[in-house]
Amino acid sequence: MEDATPTDSQPYRVLARKYRPQTFDDLIGQDAMVRTLSNAFETGRIHQAYMLTGVRGVGKTTTARILARGLNYEPPEGGGRPTINMPGLGRHCQAIIDSRHIDVMELDAASHNGIENIREITDGVRYAPVSARFKVLIMDEVHMVTTQAFNALLKTLEEPPPHVKFIFATTEIRKVPITILSRCQRFDLRRVDSGLLARHLGAICEKESVSIDAEALAMIARAAEGSVRDSLSLLDQAIAHGGGTIDAESVRAMLGLADRSRVIDLFEAVMRGDAASALDELRAQYDQGADPAVVLSELAEFTHFVTRVKISPAAANDPSATEVEKVRGSELAGKLSIKALTRQWQMLLKGIPETQTAAKPLAAADMVLARLCYAADLPSPDDLIRQFTESGGALPSRGPAAPPPASPPAAPRAQLITAATQAQFQPQPQRALSPEPASAGQPSRALASFAEIVALAMEKRDLPLKLALERFVRLVAFADGRLDIALEPGSPQGLVNDLSRKLSDWTNKRWLVVLSSEKGEATLRELAEARQAAVLSGIRADPFVRAVMERFPGAEIVDIRDNAPVETQSLAPAPDDGGDPDDAEEAASYSADDI
Repeated sequence: MEDATPTDSQPYRVLARKYRPQTFDDLIGQDAMVRTLSNAFETGRIHQAYMLTGVRGVGKTTTARILARGLNYEPPEGGGRPTINMPGLGRHCQAIIDSRHIDVMELDAASHNGIENIREITDGVRYAPVSARFKVLIMDEVHMVTTQAFNALLKTLEEPPPHVKFIFATTEIRKVPITILSRCQRFDLRRVDSGLLARHLGAICEKESVSIDAEALAMIARAAEGSVRDSLSLLDQAIAHGGGTIDAESVRAMLGLADRSRVIDLFEAVMRGDAASALDELRAQYDQGADPAVVLSELAEFTHFVTRVKISPAAANDPSATEVEKVRGSELAGKLSIKALTRQWQMLLKGIPETQTAAKPLAAADMVLARLCYAADLPSPDDLIRQFTESGGALPSRGPAAPPPASPPAAPRAQLITAATQAQFQPQPQRALSPEPASAGQPSRALASFAEIVALAMEKRDLPLKLALERFVRLVAFADGRLDIALEPGSPQGLVNDLSRKLSDWTNKRWLVVLSSEKGEATLRELAEARQAAVLSGIRADPFVRAVMERFPGAEIVDIRDNAPVETQSLAPAPDDGGDPDDAEEAASYSADDI
């Protein structure tokens, strides 16, 4: 790895190039691959083709060049064999590092992806290397090669000449045909851990004589997301931004991040449901230059950190976390439940894209925080069911009880109880007990039939209940104040309770709705369909209609309507015009709307 500092005669080289690993000892975070290759070189089990895959900036191209050096390594005095232990520059090393060695061809598949390019490669590999031990072909971004070009490479890749080695690199391994993958030895390069990356950046800062604090290193390492090249580019930018001295504030301003301690303050305000404090804190961070979407992303990141500490306390020792995150994160993990943390995580995952695509990101972030604060003190489904059961069916209230109204209170919520069984194995009929009737000062309303109940639901504009009564309820017995019913499969849950409660509210008297095991009468919908079928059958039997249907083959009767008297009279010819009275009666009986 190069240590030289730039001089007046040398142009400045970015850190990503200046500190590019030259040997496997310099490569960080890829221990599994280095161990495998080391053993392979020591035992002479060197494969003919290698496939390197991983995200950007983890060392794919660098590893390919180091492999090319190791394959062709010769000490200055000559001799030697393939090895990954290269104590110094060999005869071919500098030319390979500079990408100018005649026997090491480095191609970009993005611009050399056609079948003609592959044909040139397959023709060229037949010839022995000029000066090195092996002729090495390095093809970067190999997933961009066309299907026809891949097919042209198959035979050469499967049985290459003994002096040829292939090294492929790609970020999109799924786009590489399986026929190519099966002929290569594959290595998946991992993202570099944030703690290891921070130590690597710290060592580079020492060599560059740059002062940087630990929090700034951790922020750059987190922002790089495991990519060494990204971290070095950010460090280069931070050095220029800070003028040789880097602190957390300068890095935070450069990246548009929020203060970690203030992110934790925002997290605490959200988790205790303090919407006013949360919105004020977000506004303050926005005024200082923080991006609302980035603030929510950091809030989600801290939520994830607290969840990890909640599950495994050892996660608090993460080297990429700051001291304030470790201390306050551990305290919050002991107070918060997994259900609350996972609920906040899910809501943030939906809110962050909304904020990123919104025309006004701050307003969108405010609405996300408002939803989070509202949901902070909501009970979980399990708690809600338990409270509902313990309270005998009364739903728990989130806030203080409201004062009693001046008018007489409405009937309370109905409760579902079990009626006595009639036989040991007979299904238990359930009944919904409506509450006690309201005060005597309120007049009650009597209902004489089940049809009047349906009409009352329509009168109260409760269409869901009306449709449910028509489609799913079979009448077993009816009396004013008591209703025995059977339900069809697929009926809405809680229909019995809802019906009992609403009847009590609407009629101001107690109603008992019992779910019976008897079959009961047909539903109102079935009765209406039966009546419609009977009318349709009668219409089809009419000679006039039958004659029309025969006159127009394929015609169907789609609807039956009753004609208004005015329309009927307008279709009949006037007797004064000389028309036949029988014809008038026949025209009055049938109209165009009947067919």
